[in-house]
Amino acid sequence: MARSTGPGPQGRAGVDRPGDRAFFGHPIGLSTLFFVEMWERFSYYGMRAILLYFLVDTAANGGLGLDKTIGAAVVTIYGASVYLLSVVGGYAADRLIGARRSTLYGGIVIMAGHLSLAVPATVTAWLGIALVALGTGLLKPNISTMVGHLYHEHDRRRDSGFTVFYMAINIGAFLSPLVVGFLRANWGYHAGFSAAAVGMGLAVVWFVLGRRTLNEAPDEVPNHLTDQERRRVGAYVGLILVVFVVIVLLAGLWRETVYEQVIDAISIAAITVSIGYFVMMFRSPKVTAMERSHLLAYIPLWVGSLVFWMIYEQAAGKMALFASDRTVTQVGGTAVNPEWFQSVPALAVVVLAPVFGLVWTRRAGRFPSTASKFALGVAVIGVSALVMSWAFATFQGNTAPIYILGGVFVIQTIGELCLSPVGLSATTRLAPVAFASQAMALWFLSSAAGQSVAAQVITAMRGMPDSQYYLVNAVIALAVAVVIFAMVPWIRRKMATAELGAPDDEAVVAH
Repeated sequence: MARSTGPGPQGRAGVDRPGDRAFFGHPIGLSTLFFVEMWERFSYYGMRAILLYFLVDTAANGGLGLDKTIGAAVVTIYGASVYLLSVVGGYAADRLIGARRSTLYGGIVIMAGHLSLAVPATVTAWLGIALVALGTGLLKPNISTMVGHLYHEHDRRRDSGFTVFYMAINIGAFLSPLVVGFLRANWGYHAGFSAAAVGMGLAVVWFVLGRRTLNEAPDEVPNHLTDQERRRVGAYVGLILVVFVVIVLLAGLWRETVYEQVIDAISIAAITVSIGYFVMMFRSPKVTAMERSHLLAYIPLWVGSLVFWMIYEQAAGKMALFASDRTVTQVGGTAVNPEWFQSVPALAVVVLAPVFGLVWTRRAGRFPSTASKFALGVAVIGVSALVMSWAFATFQGNTAPIYILGGVFVIQTIGELCLSPVGLSATTRLAPVAFASQAMALWFLSSAAGQSVAAQVITAMRGMPDSQYYLVNAVIALAVAVVIFAMVPWIRRKMATAELGAPDDEAVVAH
């Protein structure tokens, strides 16, 4: 039988509240998770908005003075690290402390990371980046899983609920580049990082105060470690660290800098862990035959997500460089801050998310299916890469009108709304019961793997025009979109018992 991910007759929480529509037609617990995610994303995107500029700026201006190509690759691999470490968060929730505690501890670690970045020293800067990555890994997969816990498995509000939740992400992401960019322009990078710390502090406080609005499922540990397994954890962690260091050292055989060696090691880890997760779930005796069918359907969706994030996450990398180096610096006598552009996709999501949520709810069980939405998302991101290829080839110096980059961000947002909130919902529906939070970590690993591939392409194409970089990305994305479209009938058969609106689900939905 399919996994239940929320309160209901089959849910792990054992509580059914079908009449709970206190938050815009959704369970009241969504309001708590909404505001926690909003402030957490404020801190994350605020830090990310200035990270590349901090890395490549001169020491005299408070930066670290890295080469632009290496800086872009570091930002990309940092993003990969954030989502790679979601494995830690998923494992901690499923096997050690539950989703709620993992989320709480992750928030505290993130706040410590931003405070470290606020200290004007190179050592604390790298420490802060590492802490933010670790803390986000603990928090990110579990708060999304808790959204899934709010709904009955076949509740038609699921996709629209995740879309509402996605609005929280983008409200925080919209405000933070404006605030942090303003602070950076007037008081320097470390003032901007301080604002990110305040945002994360607000998220932690809100989460603690809102605990009563959530059901019991986030406190459960669905797959407890046995005593024997607990004794092995420390040894496994030590072995992983040793292997990582060895890979970093070996990368010195073909890389010239430590930065590139670490980039290669994280890239290898992201791909290896992703494959390992799929193998583990398919081989686990705790996974039923129906759940394996769902996992098979999930593989092409996961690959499509990898390609999508490979291009999309360059908002803080290649596209940030286009904002600072190719886009006009003034419009009508008003200075254009390059960080502002990173607020555009968030604003577009806030405007468009209710429309997409309404469409997905009304079209439940009909075209577009989950797989079709994924294919559309990948195709759209491929088109955006084509536009960026043209823009880099056309504009030199600070000559591009602001609508060029702004328009690309809007195009990418349309693709994002076809794929990302739908992907979150699909993951909670297709995941095996014993791997609930870890399956959400697998979803975020698609971003880690995608950004790892992007980092490799960036370093491999060093010295080549950025127009060629984006052309290569566009060809890959459009080819993958065609393949997913062709696989839609097969995917739907494999996930038939989990897709919303299937005929055999109607009685449950009506209840």
